[in-house]
Amino acid sequence: MIDERFKTIPLKGLQAFEAVGRCGGVTAAALELNVSPGAISQQVHKIESFLGVSLLERSGRTVELTAWGRLYHQEISKGFEQFALAGQLLEKARNETALVLGALSSVVNKWIGRRIFDWQALHPDVQVRIIGRDREPRIGFDDIDFRVSYGSDVLQHEHYTELFRDWVVPACSPALMQDRAHAARDLFELPLLHVEWERHFTPYPSWAEFAAKAGVFFDASTPGLSFTLSSSAIDAAVNKRGVVLAQMSMISDELEAQTLVIPVDLRIALRESYFLAWDRAALQKPHGREFRDWLIAISRQQALASAPKPIL
Repeated sequence: MIDERFKTIPLKGLQAFEAVGRCGGVTAAALELNVSPGAISQQVHKIESFLGVSLLERSGRTVELTAWGRLYHQEISKGFEQFALAGQLLEKARNETALVLGALSSVVNKWIGRRIFDWQALHPDVQVRIIGRDREPRIGFDDIDFRVSYGSDVLQHEHYTELFRDWVVPACSPALMQDRAHAARDLFELPLLHVEWERHFTPYPSWAEFAAKAGVFFDASTPGLSFTLSSSAIDAAVNKRGVVLAQMSMISDELEAQTLVIPVDLRIALRESYFLAWDRAALQKPHGREFRDWLIAISRQQALASAPKPIL
């Protein structure tokens, strides 16, 4: 039978004290739990009052666990480890039947997150989880079955295939093009939105490259907003903030809804391709192989849609 006293133990206080002992201080615990150091101290005081013992020895701005505190922390840590294990088991159970697809954040927001509804319509009984994460997962260790990667990042995975090479094109709100001639030089009279990916990626096509291809003078010192996420730059263009070199794969919905237009159809290829990596075990899941083949098939369609149209 459970002691009645422990049915009322301050659980937030337990969490705060466990974090202090594990992180080595009140400030570090506060950062982990996303609360103020004062809140951590207040919760630990509640536990001390409840137990009737001092758990922390305070000296100025530093704290250490007392002998009672070390003993108590050693035991409650076992419980928190069990909580973490239970969460991992639950996550694993959720993923046993679901197909889990990871991709770069912008790819999720503007491409696969939109196309997945086509798969869902064909397979309404198949559960798919999509995770937007820029850090590459460890396939086989992390709970990821499939991963859309860009460029050489895919080399860290064992099983992969190329999907498509995307192209960028100038895009802006139609409101910005009223009473304007649709010539490349006219774009540089608009606010320019820049995309600058994180350094470990090959550089994103720049306005300087576009100007050189169009045969237009461009002052590289021209000010403008820069975004690390392609999707954020596209959203800014939709909101009439300027013109962006947008990936074709990411603006199909906007073009159809006419919230974006292509004023000058001059395209530049990305320096590398997108790839699909997978865990071999994922192909043994129900519909796993079919899902992989579907991703490859829509990528072939996207390759054709993104590339410049042949001149007849």
